Amino acid sequence: MAEPPGAPHRTTGSTLLHPLSALLGIPLDQINFVACQLFALLAAFWFRIYLSPSHASSAVRHAFATLFGIYFAVFCFGWYSIHLFVLVMMNYGIMNMASVPNIHRYSFVVAMGYLTLCHISRIYIFHYGILTTDFSGSCVVEKDMRCGLTTVRAEGDNHCPGPAGHTIADTGQDSTGLLGHLGTRWLVFSQLLTSTPMGPFQATLQNMYDIKYDDVTREKRSPLMIITQKITTLACQLHDGIGRQAEELTAEQNRLAVKSRPSLLEYLSYLLNFMSIIAGPCSNYKDYIAFIEGRHVHMKLLEVNWKQKGYDRLPDPSPTGAVMYKLCITLVSLILFLTLTKNFPMAYIIDNEFLDKTPFLSRLGYLYVVTQAAKPKYYFAWTLADAVNNAAGYGFSGVDERGTFRWDLLSNLNIWNIETATSFKMYIENWNIQTAAWLKRVCYDRAPWYPTALTFILSALWHGIYPGYYFTFLTGILITLAARAIRNNCRHYFLSSVPLKIAYDVVTWAVTQLAVCYTVAPFVMLAVEPTIKFYKSVYFHMHILSILVLLLLPVRPQTHSVRRAQNQTKLNSAKSKDK
Repeated sequence: MAEPPGAPHRTTGSTLLHPLSALLGIPLDQINFVACQLFALLAAFWFRIYLSPSHASSAVRHAFATLFGIYFAVFCFGWYSIHLFVLVMMNYGIMNMASVPNIHRYSFVVAMGYLTLCHISRIYIFHYGILTTDFSGSCVVEKDMRCGLTTVRAEGDNHCPGPAGHTIADTGQDSTGLLGHLGTRWLVFSQLLTSTPMGPFQATLQNMYDIKYDDVTREKRSPLMIITQKITTLACQLHDGIGRQAEELTAEQNRLAVKSRPSLLEYLSYLLNFMSIIAGPCSNYKDYIAFIEGRHVHMKLLEVNWKQKGYDRLPDPSPTGAVMYKLCITLVSLILFLTLTKNFPMAYIIDNEFLDKTPFLSRLGYLYVVTQAAKPKYYFAWTLADAVNNAAGYGFSGVDERGTFRWDLLSNLNIWNIETATSFKMYIENWNIQTAAWLKRVCYDRAPWYPTALTFILSALWHGIYPGYYFTFLTGILITLAARAIRNNCRHYFLSSVPLKIAYDVVTWAVTQLAVCYTVAPFVMLAVEPTIKFYKSVYFHMHILSILVLLLLPVRPQTHSVRRAQNQTKLNSAKSKDK
């Protein structure tokens, strides 16, 4: 929604680009975010060419990456960046002073605890991200650039109906829009380059729930969430390297184990480098250090045995082609967002008139459409972040079966696999890939019991404390278990012929896509009331079907201890071959 004339451009970050923000009519913090990402892209090319390992020492590369990252954080977030630095330094102290058996535990508790306190303070103390109440009497709309949300300042009668029947007693209290935070596992990025008037669907939902829509930008919690991932990743891998025996580790844990504590410069560079400080993604410490020291590409080539790929000498792959390809994806995603996303709001699925006049199957079809329309902004943000890392020479993952160089080590999504997923598990594995990998490494692989449930709970806690997140992840647990039961009990019956396999794939694709749409709707709605209304409107059908599947089909779970034993067998087998 366009900002009213004279509205203050408030931001905790830099105001240097205020004239550009005023000229384009785009909120200043969005301008700062995009400017930093584009400047990071240019700096990444310069970093790879002029500060390559052959031209500069590792210390210089670490220092440059750290200083630019700190500058970007301060430029975008201003005083809020203090939270990043405080958390980083607290955990550096823990890493050096805590006992080896407890490094990962203390680091996890402090990092997740600090992040959760920031989630709570943002919502319940500073009133960021709460339902906006449309007050009777005069109402002044203004942009709250502290968190990129639209703020309504109440004036007049102080006994106005608030969310879920609450009353807001302070006539000067700020409250912010329910859908001001559209949610994602590590980044919210919306209404990037334009401001448009409120559409009829948004106006309808505002009238229904007194929800105030706004121009959404990236969350200031996002860098803190990314740094939390990195801190806990390094702590776990350091514990694996110096606190556990090799026989106790899985093959992946053994490969990523860190054998010595990093120096302060290495630690700061890993957590605060300019390539990932704004939008991520999280990467493994050993991969990052190998990149800084110039061993990254060679290390990955040796892992795939480059001689068997037809090269007579060690190749030196360039990321330029991969970067250009990913920039094209970001451009297409941006165009789709500007032309598609705004015309299909998620809000309409709980509009009373829509629910009254639209048949059940048509409502499911529209749910699929609006979910598809919401994806381009995530495709844009994550692909651009991937391109920034690749431009610096980071993200090489080896050579594929056709001999083509791959630059997807840090990719956060696989669009083709997402859109063609035939199982809930396949969809999750290809969406926000680096966060899924983090959850697997710090929780799923280490949980002594109920790894699936604990992983979903950690994911919800990491995202924040909005009720919608927990509806989404608890629903996800149920659907994941049901989908696993169906696959284990039924899939083998459809593998006997090609037509049956095609029919099975078509049906499972449709069910998977609808299950995902059903599951993520609360993630967008955030609050309890619209979530319950949505699930009532579709008769809780996925919940009911999932429960019936779990009750009727025999469940053949693979215990966590069995998986660990199998992983250990693979590791021992690999060691035997090396000998």
